[in-house]
Amino acid sequence: MTSSASESVTVNVVVVGAGVVGLACARALAMRGLQVAVFEREAHFGQGISSRSSEVIHAGLYYPTGSLKAELCVAGSRALYDYCAKRQVPHQRVGKLVVATESADLPALERIASQARANGVEQARLITGDAARNMAPELRCCAALWSPDTGIVDSHALMQALADDAEQAGAMLMYGAPVIGGECAAAGQVLQIGGAVPYRVEARWLVNAAGFGAQILAGALQGFPAEAVPPLYFAKGHYFALSGRNPFKHLIYPVPEPGGLGTHLTLDLAGNARFGPDVEWVGAPDYSVPTNRAQAFADSIRRYWPDVAVERLQPAYAGVRPKLGGPDAPAHDFRIDGPAEHGVAGVVQLFGIESPGLTASLAIAARVSSLVGG
Repeated sequence: MTSSASESVTVNVVVVGAGVVGLACARALAMRGLQVAVFEREAHFGQGISSRSSEVIHAGLYYPTGSLKAELCVAGSRALYDYCAKRQVPHQRVGKLVVATESADLPALERIASQARANGVEQARLITGDAARNMAPELRCCAALWSPDTGIVDSHALMQALADDAEQAGAMLMYGAPVIGGECAAAGQVLQIGGAVPYRVEARWLVNAAGFGAQILAGALQGFPAEAVPPLYFAKGHYFALSGRNPFKHLIYPVPEPGGLGTHLTLDLAGNARFGPDVEWVGAPDYSVPTNRAQAFADSIRRYWPDVAVERLQPAYAGVRPKLGGPDAPAHDFRIDGPAEHGVAGVVQLFGIESPGLTASLAIAARVSSLVGG
């Protein structure tokens, strides 16, 4: 990064946002030898969406074939397992059971199995209820889809590894540095950085990986068309932790529900269980977890684990997904919009990067890198 004055700097690429996707993009671009600067409004990486996920490595079961979510989840899962093994990022391929608790769920389960095959998830297979209970004796179900390639990862350790790689390749990570505005010009992007020491940045390329702030940033760029900025909706999901003994060794998911994948059971790397997320549409990000939601959680969980006791459910945390459609809209795909989509040279916009964004992060970064010139 070069500077013509104390208040002005010049780089090849600016990445806005130091979540898992922004860090993966910075790493990929810096490893090409480009001068990269990452600007993050928070004091550390991963303080937004990335710090409040279920930390699941998804296999790619659900997403429509040909969608970015399907393509980048399947490719990203493989890349992420390889990366975690090479970089010694804690992870585990624990497997997942998607369960049909009633005969009415069977058509949906069969559709998921068919979708998984179409997406190239070769190891996923339908099994009987008895076979599922052999794997999880306390489970209630009449059939299940077994996905052995679903896993879990320490998301903080993953982001630390990505940040370390990016910096080792020469990227500069700037924290407490919000991008407050800018201009898309013929010669490149000019950005105004706030924070303790405001300054001006010139870059040939801008990668907007700002999560919830992506639409706000896009709207604040002079010269970027307003019609190319999609609407933003917030889907909040609460998580409850299970106190005491956890009888499950695999992730347990019901068939999906509108807006999410149902109140499912996930594990951390210590084997502790947590449940969530549910879906609550909100007007703005809010991370409170009301204790009075425990009973609704217990009612949902009892569909596949009848013996759960509401007293064992403890408020854990909440996450919020950036959605491109509201509660009555069909599920939207990722949007990775380059100049071909919006007509502005030197800008890549990432909109609606929700689940499976963590799983897909390395594949998203590869896609972004393919759009960014030297």
